[in-house]
Amino acid sequence: MRVNDSGKNRRDIGWMGLACLVLQLALAPNIAVANGHINFAIVFAGIVALSYGGPTGVLCGFLSGLVFDLCSTGPIGLMALLLTISSFVLGIENRNRLSDDSSGALVVYLISTFATILVYHLVMLLFGQAGSLVDAFVLRALPTFALTAAAYLPAAYLLSHSHGSGLQLGGGATSLRSRHGGGRYSLGKR
Repeated sequence: MRVNDSGKNRRDIGWMGLACLVLQLALAPNIAVANGHINFAIVFAGIVALSYGGPTGVLCGFLSGLVFDLCSTGPIGLMALLLTISSFVLGIENRNRLSDDSSGALVVYLISTFATILVYHLVMLLFGQAGSLVDAFVLRALPTFALTAAAYLPAAYLLSHSHGSGLQLGGGATSLRSRHGGGRYSLGKR
């Protein structure tokens, strides 16, 4: 059973969003492989969509994409559209996939991230931001995907283990029973 604490969820999302914004503005332009840079907006949108899903994930995906568009030289609304669609697909189950099935969540995230980055750079090719298809795919999309996936892994690992260490009502009764030897509702010793 998952307890829904909306105040804590909002604080967690707010702090994570602020951290990703600072990293996007301060760190991402300085770390590059070929012409690819880390996209912390995709990391943030993916983590929120996989952790909370539903309307929260879609809204955070749209807002992070819009902030990315406002901070970059691309057309405004392109990354917002792509991250809204990506967050909808990632969060369609409306459950915490990071702590429930972290390996499955990783696979789905990597596929979604690759598709999002590939479509973004192909559209940027149409707008004249890349010189050729090789430049858009090999020098921009693949390095951006590799760097973004590398940035996602530690964040997802930390968040998947921090959600599981909190109060879990479903596993608490079992552990109390086994520790104290009591019955289902008895906490006393026999």
